[in-house]
Amino acid sequence: MPSAISLSSTGADGLALSALAMTIIVAVRYLATSGLFAALTARVRPGHYAGLGQQIRREIGWSLASAAIYGVPAGVVAWGWQRHGWTRIYADPHALPLWWMPVSLLLYLFLHDSWFYWTHRWMHRPTVFRRIHAIHHASRPPTAWAAMNFHPVEAAVVGLFVPALVFVIPIHIGMLGLVLLIMTVMGVTNHMGWEMFPRWIVHSRIGNWLITASHHHRHHELYRCNYGLYFRFWDRLCGTDKGLSAP
Repeated sequence: MPSAISLSSTGADGLALSALAMTIIVAVRYLATSGLFAALTARVRPGHYAGLGQQIRREIGWSLASAAIYGVPAGVVAWGWQRHGWTRIYADPHALPLWWMPVSLLLYLFLHDSWFYWTHRWMHRPTVFRRIHAIHHASRPPTAWAAMNFHPVEAAVVGLFVPALVFVIPIHIGMLGLVLLIMTVMGVTNHMGWEMFPRWIVHSRIGNWLITASHHHRHHELYRCNYGLYFRFWDRLCGTDKGLSAP
């Protein structure tokens, strides 16, 4: 009996440490990425965030709270994968056909985008918006610090989906890292309040299906349009694509 208690305690301690470590990693990743693009904004668009100091402090506060909500399930996933093999994450690139690696990347992005689109529309229902999503839209205009500026309920809705996917759909650890990188960079760059990509990319055949700051800024202007995260597929299919802004 004492040995069983000891093993249980060790497992709980390991899980707690993993959750804490991932929370710190998510928080540092947020501060580094948002800080980098905020510095780029100050260099390329001097004064663009002038007078927004109080808003930025609020964005950072909510985002660091969201880091814990993102980090805890990520810690559970990491602990479960390393210690127990609970997930469908794999490290050997030859464990599955090599073509599955890019396919799984696109599949994860499409499923995450679909989840985000429909839950985002739900959060714009008047009651839900007032109680939850209004925190995110209090950023006027959004800044590079607003990427995770969420009410805890919204952070959970947004942040739990990818950790849930790894228990269902196999993905190589490198492709999972790329999913998280794309999610982080697009989350920040889409909220910078200005378009960093040249017009020839934004208005190209591929660019017309991708979301950049020009597309998402229109959402922050008009509210009831442009709900997607990575792609404009659902917005176009459902008639909620209202084109680009000129931030």
